[in-house]
Amino acid sequence: MKEKVLINGIGRIGKSILIQLLQKKEYEIVIINEINPYIENIVYSINYDSTYGSLEDKFKVVEESFIQNTQTKIKITNHSSLFDLDLSDIDIIVDSSGVKTNIEKLRNLPVKAIFLTHPNIQADINLILGANENELDKQKHKIISTSSCNATALLPALKIIDKEKKIICGDIVTIHPLLNHQRVLDGHFVGSSTRDVEYNFEFGRSSTQNIIPNKTTTIKACSFVDSKFNHELISSNSLRVPTDTVGAINVTLFVEKSCIKDEIIEIFNEYEKNQKFDILLNNYDPLVSSDFKKEQKTTIIDHRYTDVKNGKMIKLLVWYDNEWGYASKVTDIMKYYSNN
Repeated sequence: MKEKVLINGIGRIGKSILIQLLQKKEYEIVIINEINPYIENIVYSINYDSTYGSLEDKFKVVEESFIQNTQTKIKITNHSSLFDLDLSDIDIIVDSSGVKTNIEKLRNLPVKAIFLTHPNIQADINLILGANENELDKQKHKIISTSSCNATALLPALKIIDKEKKIICGDIVTIHPLLNHQRVLDGHFVGSSTRDVEYNFEFGRSSTQNIIPNKTTTIKACSFVDSKFNHELISSNSLRVPTDTVGAINVTLFVEKSCIKDEIIEIFNEYEKNQKFDILLNNYDPLVSSDFKKEQKTTIIDHRYTDVKNGKMIKLLVWYDNEWGYASKVTDIMKYYSNN
């Protein structure tokens, strides 16, 4: 019997998770809870997407509070809090709202597991496939953070290099597509204390006309998964760019053990051949960001730019689809949990 799922929040990530769960047919989606009170608009936003295209099997509104296509029928609710929902028929919650919630109260909800699609140090475990999945214990871990899109892309690569060459220190720059909380045109500054969006003047500037520098929580999120990979080891910042999806990370690592470029490439080639999950992809083709759109592998090493200097400095360029790709790892983690 399929486990029954509630998705809380049907924004960019929630919608990608919904569609991939429906495609994989391994869970029953019972409820979508979304604060948008207009069910017709919810259906419209699920059916049509400027980035990933339209659904072939489109939903329609039925019986006022349900949406249905040829595959499934899903109840729509509009509660601002998970604690107001009837969860008697739910096994798993996917909280893709991005809103911080009281973790202790979440633990009391009558479900098997709650997956948070953002880093949270108070979660029972912050989990990234290819980094710490072996630590998952269903008896102890009810609230599972699936980390962030950036950390999901970066940390497996860091672990691979550290295992073989031992990282001394490093720096990363994330090149991240724009997000919905940014301004289309210049306006007042943007921030949110409930969504880990730092208040700064730069985010009040037009997201479509600028490359916007900003801090990034990528390394902080990595440290929640593996404490070794923290800001004492690796510095970081971010550039927000006017594209819709697919990010990149420019990685510089100084290592203890000497190496050459071909050796580093071979290390990643071997990992790809033997990997347990669909995580890493080695690229050698002359591709650009849109070529990786809807790619489910989330650590894409572009070896056109892999390099080693003086035997101790490694350069990497890592691509990842920050919406569809990240959502695929959320669904993979759910499956790993259910099958563990």
